[in-house]
Amino acid sequence: MRKKTLQELVRPNIWALSPYSSARNEYSGTEANVFLDANESPYNQPLNRYPDPLQRQVKSMLAKIKGVEPEQIFLGNGSDEAIDLIYRCFTRPGIDNVVAIEPTYGMYKVCADINEVEYRPVKLDDHFQMSADQMMAACDNYTKVIWICSPNNPTGNLIDRDEIEKLLEDFNGIVVIDEAYSDFSGKPAFRQEINRNDHLIVLNTMSKAWGGAAIRMGMAFAQKEIIDIFNKVKYPYNVNLLTQEKAIEMLQMRFEVDKWVKSILIERSRMISSFKLLPICKEVFPTDANFFLARMTDAQKIYDYLIEHGIIVRNRSRVTFCENCLRVTIGNKSENSQLLAALRQY
Repeated sequence: MRKKTLQELVRPNIWALSPYSSARNEYSGTEANVFLDANESPYNQPLNRYPDPLQRQVKSMLAKIKGVEPEQIFLGNGSDEAIDLIYRCFTRPGIDNVVAIEPTYGMYKVCADINEVEYRPVKLDDHFQMSADQMMAACDNYTKVIWICSPNNPTGNLIDRDEIEKLLEDFNGIVVIDEAYSDFSGKPAFRQEINRNDHLIVLNTMSKAWGGAAIRMGMAFAQKEIIDIFNKVKYPYNVNLLTQEKAIEMLQMRFEVDKWVKSILIERSRMISSFKLLPICKEVFPTDANFFLARMTDAQKIYDYLIEHGIIVRNRSRVTFCENCLRVTIGNKSENSQLLAALRQY
C-alpha cells in the first residue's frame, strides 16, 4: 500500500501557511551588540530580550542525550502543546478523526474535543495490551492520527512493540507514541526509529525522570519535515527564557538523573511487593513507569482515608477497566513509607 505523503496528511491551509516572521527569526546571530529590531526595552537585561524562538542551545544539548539531530526536535510548553499542535497541523475540524488506545492519557481526547475532531477509542485487552488489527479496524479514509502511550497512563505497562511496529507498517497516517515514562522502562525508545518512519512522532518530557514538571518543557521527535511544520504553526516564542535556562542547567545533571531513576526503580519494587501484602489490595498490575495501578477493595474510601492523613494518590475508578483502582506515584523512601504505614493501619 502506498503511504500518503506528508503534504496529503497536513491540513491544506497549514501546508500553505506563511508563518509569522519574528525579529529573532530574521536575525539570530550573536556578534551584534545593539538590538533595535524587536521593539524591546533597553532596560532590565536579560529579561528585556525575546528568547531564542527555536531554542537552539537546548536542542543541541538534548540531541546528544537523546541520540537524534537538533532539527528533529520540537520543544513546547509541556507535551500538551505538542499534542494540541498535532491536531492543529494534521486534522480538519468536523472532517477527520483519530484513533487511540483505551484507557490512556486523557489529554488526547480533550484536545480532540477542543479541535472538534472525532476521537475513536479502542479498548485494550485484559492485560492492557493493544491489538494492531483492532486499531486498524477502527480507522477509515479520514483517520489522520493514531495515539499510543507506552508505557501507558494510567496502566503503567509498555505496549507490545511488535503490535506498534505492525501499526507503523500498516497505517497510512501519523502514529504518535508518547514515551513520557520511557526512562523507567529500560527498553529501547521509539525515537531511535524516526529515521526509518516518515510518519512517526515520539513525545517525551522533562516532567518525569528529569524532575522538571515545574518548568513545563515537553518535546516531540520526528523527521525534520514534520518538525518544520510544527515550527511554522507554533507561537513565535513558545518556550520562555527562564525555562530554556533551567532546562540547560538540568541537562547538565544527566548522571544525577540516572541515580534518581535507579532509586525510583528500587522503591517501585519495594512498594509493589508491600502493596501485594495489604489485605485491602486485590491486585497490582505490572508497570514500566514511575507509578503503578492497584485494584483495591474500596478505592474511594481508601482514597478519602489517605487524604485525611495528608497523603494524596489518584483514584482512577472512573477510567475504563480501572474500577476500584488507585494510581500510586513512586515518591522517595520516606514518602513511600508514610503511605504504607497509613494503609497498614486502615
